[in-house]
Amino acid sequence: MAGDTDGLRAPTRRDYVKYGGAVIGGGLLAGCTDDSSSSEGTTGEQSASADTDSGTSDDDSYSVTMEPVGTVEFGGVPKTWVPYTGDYADMGVALGQSDGLSAIGVRARFGSHLYEELPDVAVNKDDLTELWQDGTGKELFYELDADVHVIDPNFMINRLQWSQSDVDEIGNNVGPFFGNTIFTRVYDWHEYADYSMYEAFEKIAEMFQERPRYEAFKGYHDEILSDVQSRLPDETPTVAVLYPADIPPESFYPYLIGSGTQSKHWSDLNVEDALAQHGISDAQAGGGTIDYEALLEIDPEVIAIRLQGEITQEYIDREITSYLKSHNVAGNLQAVQNDRVIYGGLTYQGPIIHLFQLERTARGLYPDEFGDEQLFDRQKVSDIVNGNF
Repeated sequence: MAGDTDGLRAPTRRDYVKYGGAVIGGGLLAGCTDDSSSSEGTTGEQSASADTDSGTSDDDSYSVTMEPVGTVEFGGVPKTWVPYTGDYADMGVALGQSDGLSAIGVRARFGSHLYEELPDVAVNKDDLTELWQDGTGKELFYELDADVHVIDPNFMINRLQWSQSDVDEIGNNVGPFFGNTIFTRVYDWHEYADYSMYEAFEKIAEMFQERPRYEAFKGYHDEILSDVQSRLPDETPTVAVLYPADIPPESFYPYLIGSGTQSKHWSDLNVEDALAQHGISDAQAGGGTIDYEALLEIDPEVIAIRLQGEITQEYIDREITSYLKSHNVAGNLQAVQNDRVIYGGLTYQGPIIHLFQLERTARGLYPDEFGDEQLFDRQKVSDIVNGNF
């Protein structure tokens, strides 16, 4: 069930903002609901009000529309915000909103360590509340009391087993949901707009009223991507993106290179998806694994190992590649024999993390062209984040 406690909670500041200081019914119920197993989504137009402590007048209100939540009315720029996935967390950081970031779904899946290369940009993941705690309960959302939840409500329902009434309760009593599941396109419940990274980023920029930073990022992204793509070879390799089921691995979870933002660095580099060419299903859709015998039939030119956290190529070589070379089946893969086992990156990427992953993947795929070259200016990215542009 979505809720992990029952009973009444004390009224929060938002209760007084929304209800003019009156305590409704002796408190708001924060317990379990009976329909938490519902799989129905939030696909219609919705309207919610995001209360903030900005002290703004009605003249400062604005609205932003994003599928599947519809149009959300904001009484002022949200000060505190909660994403579930690192793609939206990265977008908020890129827009200079790191101070208001208070939580993340799973800390290890947020690539904030990459910010260490950017002057004057930092997020301490230890300071972020982890939303996944053997489940994700509603009470945590009451405690965080965020102005906005940058999360697709259908993700909460279909992936985290909330009910529609759970979403409505938090949306009405705490803050609205505003998000679209952009990292993958394999979920059968995602029957609405498929935003690209920068389309979603533009929506978040509208929410934070940070259009100039968005424009600066998009312009620099387009500049970097144009340079990188102009240097790609005419023939690009077939790639299999694999997540090890164990370390050392005996099987892998396959990830297809699709239109979701998790694949943007691969699509930008014009690679061919070896798994899709052989009819392999994405693990996020079917949950199955692939063994070495099946992988040998596919025999991709490049194997890209996806892992979360701070992963170096040295780690890949030591923990993955060395084992593959000694394996009686895996050792016959051309990618293993040709030293073409590379790091596949993180699942969740926004505009900052994408630049790092584009750079690292370009180096791994095309070392003769890109070598150890820095493909984007760290100081320029920092300047945009900090509003110096």
